[in-house]
Amino acid sequence: MNKTLDRIDKKILQQLQLNGRISNVELSKHVGLSPTPCLERVKRLETQGVIAGYQAVLDAESVGASLLVFVEITLEKTAQNVFSEFSKSVKDFDEILECHLVSGAFDYLLKTRVKNMASYRKLLGDTLLKLPYVSASRTYVVMEEVKTNSPIPINI
Repeated sequence: MNKTLDRIDKKILQQLQLNGRISNVELSKHVGLSPTPCLERVKRLETQGVIAGYQAVLDAESVGASLLVFVEITLEKTAQNVFSEFSKSVKDFDEILECHLVSGAFDYLLKTRVKNMASYRKLLGDTLLKLPYVSASRTYVVMEEVKTNSPIPINI
Protein backbone atom coordinates (compact mmCIF):
# COMPACT_ATOMS: atom_id res chain seq x y z
CA MET A 1 0.00 0.00 0.00
CA ASN A 2 1.48 3.32 -1.07
CA LYS A 3 1.03 5.91 1.64
CA THR A 4 1.12 9.54 0.60
CA LEU A 5 2.61 11.69 3.34
CA ASP A 6 2.19 15.45 3.41
CA ARG A 7 4.53 17.91 5.10
CA ILE A 8 2.71 17.74 8.45
CA ASP A 9 2.69 13.92 8.45
CA LYS A 10 6.46 14.01 7.88
CA LYS A 11 6.95 16.49 10.74
CA ILE A 12 4.92 14.22 13.03
CA LEU A 13 7.02 11.22 12.03
CA GLN A 14 10.27 13.12 12.58
CA GLN A 15 9.22 14.18 16.07
CA LEU A 16 7.96 10.73 17.07
CA GLN A 17 11.23 9.13 15.94
CA LEU A 18 13.12 11.51 18.22
CA ASN A 19 10.76 11.00 21.17
CA GLY A 20 8.03 8.37 20.98
CA ARG A 21 6.77 9.46 24.40
CA ILE A 22 6.14 13.09 23.46
CA SER A 23 2.71 14.25 24.59
CA ASN A 24 0.14 14.97 21.92
CA VAL A 25 -0.06 18.60 23.08
CA GLU A 26 3.72 19.02 22.74
CA LEU A 27 3.72 17.21 19.37
CA SER A 28 0.95 19.45 18.07
CA LYS A 29 3.03 22.54 18.94
CA HIS A 30 6.03 21.17 17.02
CA VAL A 31 3.99 20.48 13.88
CA GLY A 32 1.73 23.53 13.93
CA LEU A 33 -1.63 21.85 14.55
CA SER A 34 -4.11 21.91 17.38
CA PRO A 35 -4.08 18.73 19.52
CA THR A 36 -7.19 17.03 18.12
CA PRO A 37 -6.21 17.00 14.42
CA CYS A 38 -2.66 16.09 15.43
CA LEU A 39 -3.89 13.05 17.36
CA GLU A 40 -6.15 12.07 14.44
CA ARG A 41 -3.13 12.14 12.11
CA VAL A 42 -1.06 10.01 14.50
CA LYS A 43 -3.90 7.47 14.74
CA ARG A 44 -4.21 7.41 10.92
CA LEU A 45 -0.45 6.88 10.53
CA GLU A 46 -0.67 4.01 13.03
CA THR A 47 -3.68 2.45 11.28
CA GLN A 48 -1.96 2.70 7.89
CA GLY A 49 1.13 0.99 9.29
CA VAL A 50 3.42 3.97 8.67
CA ILE A 51 4.04 4.00 12.43
CA ALA A 52 4.83 0.35 13.04
CA GLY A 53 5.09 0.64 16.82
CA TYR A 54 6.79 2.26 19.79
CA GLN A 55 9.56 0.82 21.92
CA ALA A 56 12.04 1.71 24.63
CA VAL A 57 15.72 1.90 23.66
CA LEU A 58 17.64 0.02 26.35
CA ASP A 59 21.21 0.40 27.53
CA ALA A 60 22.67 -2.96 26.45
CA GLU A 61 25.27 -3.12 29.19
CA SER A 62 22.65 -2.51 31.90
CA VAL A 63 20.67 -5.54 30.74
CA GLY A 64 23.67 -7.84 30.35
CA ALA A 65 24.00 -7.77 26.56
CA SER A 66 27.06 -5.61 26.04
CA LEU A 67 28.73 -7.52 23.17
CA LEU A 68 27.44 -6.59 19.70
CA VAL A 69 28.48 -8.95 16.91
CA PHE A 70 27.67 -8.92 13.19
CA VAL A 71 27.81 -12.27 11.43
CA GLU A 72 28.03 -13.02 7.71
CA ILE A 73 26.26 -16.27 6.86
CA THR A 74 26.86 -18.18 3.64
CA LEU A 75 24.38 -20.89 2.72
CA GLU A 76 25.13 -24.19 0.96
CA LYS A 77 22.92 -23.18 -1.96
CA THR A 78 20.62 -20.36 -2.99
CA ALA A 79 17.06 -21.40 -3.63
CA GLN A 80 13.75 -19.99 -2.42
CA ASN A 81 12.99 -22.94 -0.13
CA VAL A 82 16.48 -22.62 1.43
CA PHE A 83 15.99 -18.89 2.05
CA SER A 84 12.54 -19.52 3.52
CA GLU A 85 13.71 -22.23 5.89
CA PHE A 86 16.72 -20.24 7.07
CA SER A 87 14.66 -17.06 7.52
CA LYS A 88 12.04 -18.92 9.53
CA SER A 89 14.62 -20.54 11.80
CA VAL A 90 16.43 -17.33 12.85
CA LYS A 91 13.20 -15.90 14.26
CA ASP A 92 13.38 -18.39 17.13
CA PHE A 93 16.47 -16.83 18.76
CA ASP A 94 16.32 -13.66 20.87
CA GLU A 95 20.08 -13.09 20.53
CA ILE A 96 19.61 -12.54 16.79
CA LEU A 97 18.33 -8.97 16.73
CA GLU A 98 18.23 -8.54 12.96
CA CYS A 99 18.60 -10.76 9.91
CA HIS A 100 19.03 -9.38 6.40
CA LEU A 101 19.18 -11.24 3.08
CA VAL A 102 21.88 -9.39 1.13
CA SER A 103 23.55 -9.43 -2.26
CA GLY A 104 27.28 -10.02 -2.55
CA ALA A 105 29.81 -12.57 -1.35
CA PHE A 106 27.56 -14.00 1.39
CA ASP A 107 23.83 -14.51 1.82
CA TYR A 108 22.71 -13.12 5.20
CA LEU A 109 23.95 -10.50 7.62
CA LEU A 110 22.94 -11.08 11.23
CA LYS A 111 23.09 -8.58 14.05
CA THR A 112 23.49 -10.36 17.38
CA ARG A 113 23.84 -9.19 20.95
CA VAL A 114 25.11 -11.28 23.86
CA LYS A 115 26.71 -10.88 27.29
CA ASN A 116 30.35 -11.57 26.39
CA MET A 117 32.66 -13.46 24.04
CA ALA A 118 32.03 -16.79 25.80
CA SER A 119 28.30 -16.28 25.22
CA TYR A 120 28.94 -15.50 21.56
CA ARG A 121 31.09 -18.61 21.09
CA LYS A 122 28.22 -20.66 22.54
CA LEU A 123 25.69 -18.92 20.26
CA LEU A 124 27.91 -19.53 17.24
CA GLY A 125 28.61 -23.19 17.95
CA ASP A 126 25.27 -24.24 19.41
CA THR A 127 22.97 -22.16 17.24
CA LEU A 128 24.25 -20.20 14.25
CA LEU A 129 26.33 -22.94 12.66
CA LYS A 130 23.45 -25.40 13.15
CA LEU A 131 20.87 -23.27 11.36
CA PRO A 132 19.53 -24.88 8.16
CA TYR A 133 21.87 -24.87 5.14
CA VAL A 134 24.66 -22.84 6.79
CA SER A 135 27.99 -23.62 5.14
CA ALA A 136 30.17 -20.80 6.51
CA SER A 137 30.17 -17.79 8.79
CA ARG A 138 32.37 -14.79 9.39
CA THR A 139 32.24 -12.81 12.63
CA TYR A 140 32.75 -9.08 13.22
CA VAL A 141 32.91 -8.00 16.87
CA VAL A 142 31.94 -4.37 17.36
CA MET A 143 34.61 -2.46 19.25
CA GLU A 144 32.66 0.82 19.48
CA GLU A 145 29.11 1.76 18.56
CA VAL A 146 29.62 5.09 16.83
CA LYS A 147 26.06 5.75 15.61
CA THR A 148 22.98 3.75 16.59
CA ASN A 149 19.20 4.06 16.59
CA SER A 150 19.22 6.86 14.04
CA PRO A 151 15.87 8.13 12.78
CA ILE A 152 14.88 7.19 9.25
CA PRO A 153 15.47 10.30 7.12
CA ILE A 154 12.26 11.99 6.04
CA ASN A 155 12.52 14.79 3.51
CA ILE A 156 10.07 17.58 4.20
